[in-house]
Amino acid sequence: MSQKTNEFKDLIMDEERALYGIQSATISHCTFDGPADGESALKESADISVSDCDFRLRYPFWHVRDAQIENSRMTDTCRAALWYSKQVTIKESHMEGIKAVRECEDVTIENSNIRSSEFGWLSQGLVMKNTELESEYPFFYSSDILLDNFVLNGKYSFQYVKNVEIRDSYLDTKDAFWHSKNVTVSDSIVKGEYLGWYSENLKLVRCKIIGTQPLCYAKGLVLEDCEMIDCDLAFEYSDVHAKITGSITSVKNPCSGHISADSIGEVILDENQPADVSCVIEVRDELNKEETQNSDTYNGSILNNKDAPVQEKSQSEAL
Repeated sequence: MSQKTNEFKDLIMDEERALYGIQSATISHCTFDGPADGESALKESADISVSDCDFRLRYPFWHVRDAQIENSRMTDTCRAALWYSKQVTIKESHMEGIKAVRECEDVTIENSNIRSSEFGWLSQGLVMKNTELESEYPFFYSSDILLDNFVLNGKYSFQYVKNVEIRDSYLDTKDAFWHSKNVTVSDSIVKGEYLGWYSENLKLVRCKIIGTQPLCYAKGLVLEDCEMIDCDLAFEYSDVHAKITGSITSVKNPCSGHISADSIGEVILDENQPADVSCVIEVRDELNKEETQNSDTYNGSILNNKDAPVQEKSQSEAL
């Protein structure tokens, strides 16, 4: 950023478009609140540094370019804080308003805490590090995302996203990654039912996956050295290549690819399995015969125990 020529410090501003269109400015220890209840305080500004400020009014950072925001707070009344903005960095800050980031480009958020429904929609180039997010429908239709040491608590996350990398993170979210494309998650915990349905090229590496009915109707699905806990009815109608450490509760009607695990509680094949099924299922360790019958390889049938009955199980798809 260039040297700042305007400085605003220790002010309380509540008027409409209080600092509209300012350029090369420093704003510190200011509060945007008051009876005038004005909106869009910094709209159309560029090359600004904001620090130790409180934002309690709506739409402060619309159409902003080249901004740094540090040690600042946006309350739940600060709705839709960043829209249509580019090249914004947010550090050590707290964001609470709904729809906090939308249709933005190249936004980096570090060491922050966010509580915002519908966060990060229709955006490109989002980077989030050492940050916690509580949200419903976060990252909807966004692309080119990097999340590192990221904690998420929410629902319906990452729907229709493209080109995403997630590392060393904890994701507690149901219906995540639906219709996503080109997503890689590594060294993370992914908790939540109905994970990754209708995804394309979803890759999970050294992850712990927790929850019912994961990874169905997926194309190009890859799991490398992952654990699956309480994962029943997995991989239905999916093209999958999976190497699982430990047990899978049950696998149902996979379409193609190769699944290997130390043990599998049930392989469920019913009248609805694909006509052209070609998935190979390999159990690496001998199973406890009191729990389930041994099966070394499945390729359209249960091999090495062809007389064993296939157990059918109804599927609940309450979304």
